Amino acid sequence: MPEIKSINQWMIMAIVALLILILYLYINSGLVAQAKQSLMRFMVGQETNIRTGQWNEMQTEHYAIKYLPRDEDSVNLVAEAAEEAYFSVSSHFGQKPTRQTTIVIYSDTKSLAASFGWDKNEKALGVYWGGTIRVLSPRAWLSDLGQRERFKKEGPMVHEFTHLIVDEMTKGNYNRWWTEGISQYTEKKITGFEFANPFAGGQKFQYYTLENLEKNFDSLDQSIAYWESLQAVDYIANNYGEEKLYTILCYLGNGYAMNKATETALAIDYKTFAKDFYCYLENN
Repeated sequence: MPEIKSINQWMIMAIVALLILILYLYINSGLVAQAKQSLMRFMVGQETNIRTGQWNEMQTEHYAIKYLPRDEDSVNLVAEAAEEAYFSVSSHFGQKPTRQTTIVIYSDTKSLAASFGWDKNEKALGVYWGGTIRVLSPRAWLSDLGQRERFKKEGPMVHEFTHLIVDEMTKGNYNRWWTEGISQYTEKKITGFEFANPFAGGQKFQYYTLENLEKNFDSLDQSIAYWESLQAVDYIANNYGEEKLYTILCYLGNGYAMNKATETALAIDYKTFAKDFYCYLENN
């Protein structure tokens, strides 16, 4: 019986210690965000390791690249573009990842979509999620693997690596339109690549409220949602200064909500900022 009592005492002490830790994390909101981010990355990392445990792997200076034998001819191109993205994006933000990044190469759009539980018809060249970058094999969309510069400019590496940096700087505290806007903005500055204007073909002009973008990004017309996200980031950079983009990222990293981070960084009421932005869209 004394042994049972001792075990129960240890259990009670462990529970009390856990409750104290949880309370401490909630008091320190920045630590809560960081804890959530670490948990998410751990879970995604474990899921990725299970799915790709038998895949081939290439180690580079900053990445572990997982791939199937059929993509052996693509892995060097991905590695080269990934390392260039690491240095260009890290230099742009003055921020480097805290750990090695895993890249997973998928042979076709169907398998890439399946890795996220997407519809099989969903098409993307790359996706960032929980510290891991997943990309479509270059041979699935390049007519010739010798098109190295095209892959570096139009491929997913700069865009997806920027998502990773945004995730790190904000401790996971960001919304979709913001990270997509920042990633497109950075991609345009580094590679010159920009998605086509969704209204160039005569489509009726429209835009979404920032609130709608924040709450319903994935269910909106993606060409417009992505375009507007970049317009919002461009608007801030051009009217308030590019440094304000990084100030907003820092406030997000300190646990501020998007509207509060924007208000504090730009010294303007968020509703007024949104109204001014909509006027900008209507007149440009």
